[in-house]
Amino acid sequence: MRCYCEIILLPTPEVNLNFLWSKVFQQIHLGLVEIQDDKDQVPIGVSFPEYVISEKCSVLGGKCRLFAQDEATLSRFDAAKWLNRLSDYVHCSSIRPVPRKLKGYAIYHRQQPKTSKERLARRYAVRHNESYDEALLRYNDMVHKSITTPFIRLKSLSSGQVFCLWIKKTMLSEHLGATYNSYGLSAQATVPEF
Repeated sequence: MRCYCEIILLPTPEVNLNFLWSKVFQQIHLGLVEIQDDKDQVPIGVSFPEYVISEKCSVLGGKCRLFAQDEATLSRFDAAKWLNRLSDYVHCSSIRPVPRKLKGYAIYHRQQPKTSKERLARRYAVRHNESYDEALLRYNDMVHKSITTPFIRLKSLSSGQVFCLWIKKTMLSEHLGATYNSYGLSAQATVPEF
């Protein structure tokens, strides 16, 4: 990854950061879907430079960076175009080269935690043609687990359902791979950290 563009969210008292993340990331996702190849791979990776995770508080922060191998890829994506309707609440930087001095590399990937027995039972019922009540009995002994991973609440444009996109970060010392999914995330490819 040689080039990047930085997006800074500008919340107001009326429009909070979580609401902005939902709107901004929905637009980024739509733009990445447009440039994915026939194997559903995207040449742009996303990072969150203010990402913090702890037992008490986990946040993505107020910035994200879009990375690509070359300036032409980021120009073709055109973040400002996708975020135009949110221009009062975001600032998109120009395309810049990645600095030579890095803290390392990170993998930002989607985490899909088993958060509630109700959600698991709904999924099981649909997949196995069972009633919800029968499926719920399978998860009766499950203890509710709290998740500390930060997330963005999104709405599926195909189903209309709202879901949480949990984003987990793993630090590495070396660069790996260069293709991402339609959220700019990858279980194997890294992005630079600086």
